[in-house]
Formats: sequence, structure tokens, C-alpha cells
Amino acid sequence: MNKFGKSSEIKLATVEPVLVRVCRRALEISPYDFGILCGVRDIKEQEKRLAEGNSTTLKSRHLANKNSLSEAIDFGVYVDGKYINGDPQEEIGYYRKVNQAFFTAAIELGVKIEAGDLWRTFVDAGHIQLSEDFKP
Repeated sequence: MNKFGKSSEIKLATVEPVLVRVCRRALEISPYDFGILCGVRDIKEQEKRLAEGNSTTLKSRHLANKNSLSEAIDFGVYVDGKYINGDPQEEIGYYRKVNQAFFTAAIELGVKIEAGDLWRTFVDAGHIQLSEDFKP
């Protein structure tokens, strides 16, 4: 059974507990191992991502909410111990399989989530966030 490493646990400590539960359950049922790459981020980091074209907004769900926690995570998939970066042409399938585990976990736990690789205008493989209309 896969379990989160120290780096992932540090990042999960910055995330809304309900989303952490979804992450832990998703890891239990995912066909691929994954780690948490980002939880909460500050506005300077978000501005940098926007400038680099890695985001389209300064209203990211990664920015701290009223509880100083993130309502989003970024994850990375590992296949046979190798990091798969989610290139849409070659490796997005791995991320979609992990997303299926996230959605299954969310349904089991009664949590509404969104996946960045399903967005129409900006594909963000490896991004999961609480739905805007879901309040933890």
C-alpha cells in the first residue's frame, strides 16, 4: 500500500482537512503512486506562476483561505518509481487514472472536487481543488 512521504505530509499540513481525507483515500485506491507537490502558496508564488504561464489567475484556490489553509493541491504521479510529469500528449493518461481515484474518494466521502485536467481553457494536470460551491 502506498503512503505519503515526509515532503507530501508537510504540504498536506497546509490543506483543508476535508481535502486531505480525499487525498489519503485516493492514494489507497489509486492504481499509481502519487505525491503532493503543493498545498498552500503565497501571493508572490502565485504571481510568479501567472507570469510564467503556469496559472491564469491571482484567485487560486492554493492561496490561504480564512483558515490559512489551501483548498487545492497539486500532485505528481510516479510509475515504477519514476516521476511522470503529465505531458498532455504522452503521459496525461496516468494523471486521469489518479483523478478517477480522487473522484471515487470524493464521492465516498461526500466531498465535491474539480480536477484541473478537465478544465476547458487551461489544462492543469495534477491539480485537484474543492468545488467552489462546496464549503468545508
